[in-house]
Amino acid sequence: MIGVGSYHYKSERSRQEGDWPLVAFSPRKAAISLYVYTGDPDHEYLLKDLGKFTMGKACIYVKKLSDIDMEALERLICTTVSYLEEKYGQS
Repeated sequence: MIGVGSYHYKSERSRQEGDWPLVAFSPRKAAISLYVYTGDPDHEYLLKDLGKFTMGKACIYVKKLSDIDMEALERLICTTVSYLEEKYGQS
């Protein structure tokens, strides 16, 4: 996994906490995993123009980067970073 930045999270529903990249990707055999989405319902509109992907619980799966609109991905990344920095503070 390759990540950029980091934040310290503390779960509101459990005692789980730790450090995680602001955004990250992981090339895998079946698909590229993109950790670039907060899951916040207010941010669902950012997925509309993204392109061809599937969603996991915490990431977006992409077969080929050519399936994704790069401008939509950039907007998604910028919104995610801003949201996480606002929620957890800048690191």
